[in-house]
Amino acid sequence: MHSNLEKLNLIQNKVKDIIDKKQLKTKPKIIVVTKTFPLINIKPLLENGHLHYAENKIQEAEKKWSDAKKHYKNLLLHMVGKLQTNKAKKAVSLFDYIHSLDNDQLALKLSQYQKELNKNVKLFIQVNLANEKHKAGIELDELTHFYNYCSKELSLNIIGLMCLPPIDSNSGEYFKLLKDTALKLNLSELSMGMSSDFEQAVLNGSTYLRLGTLILGERNLT
Repeated sequence: MHSNLEKLNLIQNKVKDIIDKKQLKTKPKIIVVTKTFPLINIKPLLENGHLHYAENKIQEAEKKWSDAKKHYKNLLLHMVGKLQTNKAKKAVSLFDYIHSLDNDQLALKLSQYQKELNKNVKLFIQVNLANEKHKAGIELDELTHFYNYCSKELSLNIIGLMCLPPIDSNSGEYFKLLKDTALKLNLSELSMGMSSDFEQAVLNGSTYLRLGTLILGERNLT
């Protein structure tokens, strides 16, 4: 049995191998998605200096990370779940990155609270590449308009795009589409790739990989 730290190192090496083999220019950061896992499971990674962690629920993030952020000054916290507008203020105060910006109202609230709290969060626009009705995200034909609204009118710090490819699809095709779309908007950061498809994401230029199960193991969701 490998420890969580060993698993993280194995993945880092695998990512490095892909990059070296294909002579890619990107060097993706690994975000360890820690939802449902207690801090004790994550501590070895923190102690070893790993910086990027993610949650998908505000309440859990607050409980788990408020003190840890004071203790580990350099750690960076990512919000990767659906963000409700009424939780926007908490999200701004707690997170350094938000990967799920997906509507005008949320953009407006984030802009207001960033001014109020004097904090500049790095934001990804979530893109619904396959126009899936049940899934959050801005559809492709609305993306340019939404990006301009966020960056020009609200002065939000949009650093890149995020996507969740449809289940059982060829993830690589969607990752390539997201990369091409980001290039058109002159955005350099791509939040794409999870435990099941991170290798495809690396090949397609991901700069942030969101990995949970591969490092921390299966979640007990009961």
